[in-house]
Amino acid sequence: MKRIGLTGDEAIAYAAKQCDVDVVSAYPITPQTIIVEKYSEYVANGEVDTEFVNVESEHSALSACIGASLTGARVFTATASQGLALMHELLYIASSLRCPIVMGIANRALSAPLNIHGDHSDMMGSRDCGWIQIFAENAQEAYDWTIQAFRLSEDPEVLLPSSINIDGFIISHSMEGVEVLEDEAVRAFLPPRSDARAIDPNRPLTIGPVALPDYYFEFKRQQAEVMKKVPPVLERVCREFGKISGRRYGKFQSYGMEDARTAIICMGSAAGTARHVAKALRGKGEKVGVVKLWLYRPFPADELVRELEGLKSVVVMDRAISFGAPLGPLCSDLIGAIYGKLPKLKVMNAIYGLGGRDITAKEIEGIYREGLRMAKAKAPMVRVKYVGVRE
Repeated sequence: MKRIGLTGDEAIAYAAKQCDVDVVSAYPITPQTIIVEKYSEYVANGEVDTEFVNVESEHSALSACIGASLTGARVFTATASQGLALMHELLYIASSLRCPIVMGIANRALSAPLNIHGDHSDMMGSRDCGWIQIFAENAQEAYDWTIQAFRLSEDPEVLLPSSINIDGFIISHSMEGVEVLEDEAVRAFLPPRSDARAIDPNRPLTIGPVALPDYYFEFKRQQAEVMKKVPPVLERVCREFGKISGRRYGKFQSYGMEDARTAIICMGSAAGTARHVAKALRGKGEKVGVVKLWLYRPFPADELVRELEGLKSVVVMDRAISFGAPLGPLCSDLIGAIYGKLPKLKVMNAIYGLGGRDITAKEIEGIYREGLRMAKAKAPMVRVKYVGVRE
């Protein structure tokens, strides 16, 4: 193992290079472009034996990836923001056809107005597309999760596409020391893809047929069922990755939850700031914690309920708005998870960081203070607060 300086984008590209990807197809878009630019350098330099398919749009990129994946190839792509929105139709097709594609996403705000900086609006706009969705806090996690995502997606029990999400610019363009595995270690962890269902002219099969009201519902019901197979496979993949890397992953990571009265739940780069503030507050005797969610889809509902059982209040931080809905998308998921199980838990939904606006340590301390005040309230409540916006 060695330590090298990589941005979040470069870390994902480096991991994909080590995964012996057969086909890459992508279209450039800020702040993701560096991922595929870097990978194209690997191709041009002869460092990888990969077919790099240039296309005219993100819609075509994911279309090419789907076709390649159906042949049994290991496939990678990357995008962001409007590019992911343009892929929306194909996202559903990729998961429905059980294509284990891995995609890096440098999360970015959606227009209008035009904004190239990070928030989670792009992925949240496609959160129900049937992909496994993982959020990384930093470049190290982006590297580690990309390797694990191939193993998870290609597992015969799963065969679903995965997205590795990093906050645009905050992670995609920030360089940090990343501990990378030796190529041989990655190859041993991730052997060549083997798919008995790969299309073969000598073994005809039908893919993507018409399914009208008499069959479509059954297809979708089966697709919902396969998502239940992800968590146990993920646990196994993370356990085996921990043996070769010394870094242990799972559905989420907690800090200070053993005696916390209130906690923050968040995803992505904000988790580091929340943990920093929580450490400072715990040093002053405040019982606060952090739950950083790695796995967003499938949502680890039962595990989160167990993790939150001792809390008096919780603040769910959403880096996206669900317009017209009572809560942000992550908070809506949490409310659904705890309904009827934690009836006394007070919940606040903090909407923050849209369009790349910084969330400061002072603002997160304010969130914790409000969570501690809510913990003393007698009646259950659910509140929404916009943090860091001029009103």
